[in-house]
Amino acid sequence: MKIIVTGSLGNISKPLAIELVQKGHEVTIISSNVERQHDIEAIGAKAAIGKMQDVVFLSETFKDADIVYCMETHDRNAFFDPNLDLIEAITQIGKNYKQAIEQSGVKKVLHLSSIGAHADKGNGILRFHYEVEKILNQLPHDVSIKFMRPVGFFTNLLRSIPTLKTKGKFISNYGGDKKEPWVSPIDIAATIAEEIELPFEGRSIRYIASEEVAPNEIAEVLGKAIGTDLEWSVVSDEDLLKEWLAIGMNKQIAEGYLAMQASQGSGLLYEDYYKNKPTLGKVKLSDFAIDFAKAFNQ
Repeated sequence: MKIIVTGSLGNISKPLAIELVQKGHEVTIISSNVERQHDIEAIGAKAAIGKMQDVVFLSETFKDADIVYCMETHDRNAFFDPNLDLIEAITQIGKNYKQAIEQSGVKKVLHLSSIGAHADKGNGILRFHYEVEKILNQLPHDVSIKFMRPVGFFTNLLRSIPTLKTKGKFISNYGGDKKEPWVSPIDIAATIAEEIELPFEGRSIRYIASEEVAPNEIAEVLGKAIGTDLEWSVVSDEDLLKEWLAIGMNKQIAEGYLAMQASQGSGLLYEDYYKNKPTLGKVKLSDFAIDFAKAFNQ
């Protein structure tokens, strides 16, 4: 099949593209960075250099594809851009995808959404996933869509490394011994590759998770991996927001993350997940701990 993969050579798109190429599919990877072209071609895929904000480019790239895998992303510096409306920016990418899908005639779409996309509130910054799903659901009924909803990524914990090195602990507005689902990008890629080869019919939703672990357990396992005792410290929303704003974090994003983490702590974020709980993937916290230790010690 001819498959379009968005997301350049990211944590999900790269292993996904490699697996699809190995299975004999004709894969085109969209990237905004021309310097990625050589690396894309090195794995046996074709590079399409352009931006998610360019509907004409997307439409031309999607044309004649059997399946399009769509994901939204943002610039690495977005967290510290005070003028960025992240929810609006990501929602606009969803609109661009919808228009490009209509114009190109694609009939099979696999969309990377997220936990929390089932609700328009109570999910903090994740609300943009709800908005994009709503937009894509406006496509004609002959367009089949599979919405993939992974939970929180293990790799997001890498963002805490600077804090761990200076303060020796994870700092959040929730914590404790209550287990919650986490996922590895490797398991996400494997699940998407599986769904690409399964029949497409109508609209479907699939949650993706690797393991259910508690914050205190995360601190213990990752602490052992780096050879020290770590704790998961809980602070107030006010104190955490003050800290994030002090380092220049975008206010909308900071408040959105606080609300999302509060929803994790209350369990509200996972209500629909537990109604549709998936089979857990292969990659566990202990596996991620090896990569975490390497990153910590760099």
